[in-house]
Amino acid sequence: MPELPEVETVKRTLIPLTVGKTIQHVQVFWPNIIKKPDVVTFAEMLQGQTIQSVERRGKFLKFLLDELVLVSHLRMEGRYLLQPSTAPIEPHTHVIFQFTDGTELRYRDVRKFGTMHLFKAGEEEAQPPLSLLGPEPFSPAFTPEFLMNKLQKTSRNIKSVLLDQTVVVGLGNIYVDETLFRSRLHPERTASSLTAEEIERLYREIVATLHEAIEHGGSTVRTYVNTQGVSGTFQLQLFVYGRKGEPCKQCGHPVRKITVAGRGTHYCERCQQ
Repeated sequence: MPELPEVETVKRTLIPLTVGKTIQHVQVFWPNIIKKPDVVTFAEMLQGQTIQSVERRGKFLKFLLDELVLVSHLRMEGRYLLQPSTAPIEPHTHVIFQFTDGTELRYRDVRKFGTMHLFKAGEEEAQPPLSLLGPEPFSPAFTPEFLMNKLQKTSRNIKSVLLDQTVVVGLGNIYVDETLFRSRLHPERTASSLTAEEIERLYREIVATLHEAIEHGGSTVRTYVNTQGVSGTFQLQLFVYGRKGEPCKQCGHPVRKITVAGRGTHYCERCQQ
């Protein structure tokens, strides 16, 4: 599933491709993707709307239109492609936004898990799914003090807390494993057991890891590519994720894989306590 760095990269590649384009018609081939409003109303409301900007909130994309905001979650396999209207429609294309200039923004999703919500501008943050989200990791609201307050109030393990999008947004399995390794924290540590020094280190590594991943265009560990079809390269920098049995880059001990919070979890039992 694309995490914050991948969604941020998709956002950045979508902006020059879509901003300024006006929607002429919308086709929906898999109605379950459209969560709000109904499919017919969704298509009708978007007609004549021009894309003014594209933003990101957590793992969600926000298409800012004249009077509306389209909130899109890619889930496991969702991908946007800009193509001429004459191009053959590829399999697993479920939504097509036809523009007045003869191009189309096509949404493909092999797993069909992606979602789209349409709101009147200004209402999107006050309603689910965005209203359920915690702060952005790069925002002033996310501080070591904020993180400490969240961690001290729970008996959950630290991996579970970091995966919780109501605590801080954007972290998924890859970047939680990487952040915990860089922070030298065992993924099964009880969150409330962390010291102030450990929380400060964790905070710094959350921000640093995500920044570095964005600079590398995200991680391509399965099928992820950006809107222009380019793979990320941060997977080449990974310390533990996907490296089960391989030597730890810091101590040489084999990387272990266990299940934590229902997710495959990679860590070094020597480096992480």
